[in-house]
Amino acid sequence: MIKITFLLLILTHSAFVFSQDTFSICAVDTLTGEVGSAGASCIDENSISGGCIILSDVKPGIGVIHSQAYWNPTNQNYASQLMDMGLPPQQIIDSLVAHDVQNNPHIRQYGIVDFIEGYPRMAAFTGVNCDDYKNHIIGPNYTIQGNILLGQQILDSMESRFLSTEGELACKLMAALQGAKVIGADTRCFDDGTSSLSAFLRVGQPGDPQNNLYLDLNVPSTPAGIDPIDSLQVLVDNWGGCFFSSINAVSIIPSRVYPNPAKDFLKITLAKYTPHNALLEIFNSVGGKIISRSDISNNPIQVKCDFKDGIYYYLLSENEEITAKGKFLISR
Repeated sequence: MIKITFLLLILTHSAFVFSQDTFSICAVDTLTGEVGSAGASCIDENSISGGCIILSDVKPGIGVIHSQAYWNPTNQNYASQLMDMGLPPQQIIDSLVAHDVQNNPHIRQYGIVDFIEGYPRMAAFTGVNCDDYKNHIIGPNYTIQGNILLGQQILDSMESRFLSTEGELACKLMAALQGAKVIGADTRCFDDGTSSLSAFLRVGQPGDPQNNLYLDLNVPSTPAGIDPIDSLQVLVDNWGGCFFSSINAVSIIPSRVYPNPAKDFLKITLAKYTPHNALLEIFNSVGGKIISRSDISNNPIQVKCDFKDGIYYYLLSENEEITAKGKFLISR
């Protein structure tokens, strides 16, 4: 009995060592209240069931916790309990460091965001004994973290792609992962010719059950030489929600929607511009056209919101060239 128990302890400890997860992003959409999570690593389901998705804890209507680098389920569960209690991200991390289950917080890495008081709160931690290259970035509504990386450029590229991509939170998270799709991004995968071996993307909308998220995509492993970020992109493309982020515009005129969220009416105001013979199109979150108007003659443009609650996108074009685009929410 003693030998069996000792063997189980060895196997459990080995699982923690294998779970040295690498690059990931946590984020919130302050317009829709969505919280999301994406990441990839040079571990797959051959090392641990489900691959690197184990690091992700998405709590709809609350926030996201990423626990990585020598992942330990006890630490992750503890962080989850603290978030349920309403503690802010920095306080959660401080407590994780102070109460690490193995008294070794400096081999851990955390990224946490929440959106429970009407504004985003973020915090991240990278232990000094995480494997190099390691670092994190904290932005206005996101954290990006990684270890065993090719270098800082992986994190910077993820941030750049996230910030420059418009549309749904899921599309921005997918773009961030594409920014890390470099051979050996997780340096353990250099000989495999890929960035990683498993990848995931998860988004929760307010009101989602935690075990039934709005979007929950996972690539736990791939055939040799196939990058899981490419496989994840296929799943996202099949989902069909990134229509808007794929639209390019030649010259964008700054625009603003008010009120946003809207109820019965909204106004689209274009900076230093009066529409002339313009076409206004409004699409739902999966690219279905809701409105097409060519009678645009005023700035601001008033739109009657006689369609159901949800996320929508608008495009304004002249001579078949897109000149303005944006995103708004209908919420009654």
